[in-house]
Amino acid sequence: MAKAQIIIIKRSKGHAGHHGGAWKVAYADFVTAMMALFIVLWLLNTSEHTKKVIAGYFNDPSGKPTESGSDRAGVAEEMPFDKEKIEKLKAQLQQQIQQSAILKDLSKQVEMTITPEGLRIELLESKDGTFFDSGGTELKAEGKVMLNLLADKLSAVPNRVSIEGHTDAKPFASSKNYSNWELSEDRADVARRLMQHPGGLRENQVSQVRGFASQRLRTPLTPDDPSNRRISLIVQYLTPADVPAQPAATDAAGAEKLTEKLGEIVPAAPTALPGPAGPSGKPTAAH
Repeated sequence: MAKAQIIIIKRSKGHAGHHGGAWKVAYADFVTAMMALFIVLWLLNTSEHTKKVIAGYFNDPSGKPTESGSDRAGVAEEMPFDKEKIEKLKAQLQQQIQQSAILKDLSKQVEMTITPEGLRIELLESKDGTFFDSGGTELKAEGKVMLNLLADKLSAVPNRVSIEGHTDAKPFASSKNYSNWELSEDRADVARRLMQHPGGLRENQVSQVRGFASQRLRTPLTPDDPSNRRISLIVQYLTPADVPAQPAATDAAGAEKLTEKLGEIVPAAPTALPGPAGPSGKPTAAH
């Protein structure tokens, strides 16, 4: 009698055959939805400028700078440089100066303040002339190092920079055709040329180069003080909306300042005739 053949059938009890990879698709959809939610929540808390930049990208993916305001590769992001970021830039500059063995001793001759215009960096002269010799327009070695450091750092921000030259109240007596006006302008332009070296301030980053002679003294009570002789760099806010709000002029002092500002905008009518003409044909004025 033949022996019966035993057949064993093994059945797989896994779930892969039943569900397939559908769970992976569902999980990917869930993660995508969560990411989209977080992006929306982030956008709701960003500034109007950032929203415009992002909208500009989706409207023009080719990368034209319609809203971002920048077509320069490698330059800092064109985001509003508000008071908080200006203060951070100030701290970084001060730290860099302190870390430089050459510039550390000059730190007391560099004054940084935050103004309604932006960050004002002033290079103050000493009695012996820290950056320029008295009456001269040639930068000293320490001044070149300082301006190069500032130029390299400021080249990484999107803000424009205004450069000013100032003198003390001592009249410039070396030449009849050269005065503190020309001296202050020439010093400001010397600083601009140095700071626009390759890798420094961009060609279109300097908004103004101005000379004020002794019209904006730092210490009006001591008009001959050496610190009145200075080069000022103003890192300007990007837009008027980035300027920190100023308190209203409610007291007498504030009202007086407001009156002065209005006087600058709408000059008062002359109360006296100009003096006799000088050698150049212009009316003479007291110094």
